[in-house]
Amino acid sequence: MGKAVERIFLPLMKLTIPEMVDINLPLEGVFHNLMIVSIRKSYPGQARKVMNAIWSLGQAMFTKCILVVDEDVNVQDLGEVTLKVLNNIDPERDIQFTLGPIDSLDHASRFPNYGSKMGVDATRKWSSEGFTRPWPDEISMDAKTKAQVDQKWKALARELGID
Repeated sequence: MGKAVERIFLPLMKLTIPEMVDINLPLEGVFHNLMIVSIRKSYPGQARKVMNAIWSLGQAMFTKCILVVDEDVNVQDLGEVTLKVLNNIDPERDIQFTLGPIDSLDHASRFPNYGSKMGVDATRKWSSEGFTRPWPDEISMDAKTKAQVDQKWKALARELGID
């Protein structure tokens, strides 16, 4: 049901937040405690604008944590999201806390129906956002090497009796 809600509401959310590319409401976040959002970034601070816009939308106001990543990140792949988030953030600079309405079933909040939320800007930073160092190029494997590695993993899995 949670995934159905995600797919149904994405086009509606895009009407208000057109830079949204995709969202993931993972089962591990019980479909409302975590929203992973990819955006088409076109100006500094846009990830924070998106976080606040999400917290202003109906039931989305109950989202406890929002992770915002660049459009080239597959938000449905939690491994890729983890890699990008943990490599793209400076915690002091990129994590935003705010207070507001929360789910009445949230047992961790300081008060019933009112508590804190966290947004993480895990997008690549621009010089206009105060990041003046060069951003590293993405490391990618050529097709031939990838095929060789995949073959070796398959052979190892067979050898270990792993399907």
